[in-house]
Amino acid sequence: MTRKTAPARRMVGLTEAADHFGVCTKTLRRRIADGTLKAYRLGGKAIRVDLNEAEAALLRPMAAAGDR
Repeated sequence: MTRKTAPARRMVGLTEAADHFGVCTKTLRRRIADGTLKAYRLGGKAIRVDLNEAEAALLRPMAAAGDR
């Protein structure tokens, strides 16, 4: 029997995640507020996102020009 293991979490702060995706932190905060992106509180104020989850939630392929 083989067991599938989940990929390791890559928890980062909003600044690092924004740099990773090439967006501003305000964009990520909007996505957290509208429920598109899941965020986690660390302690009292620190907010972290899992880059694996963020990539799955935010990155979508674009349709080719003739595929509309």
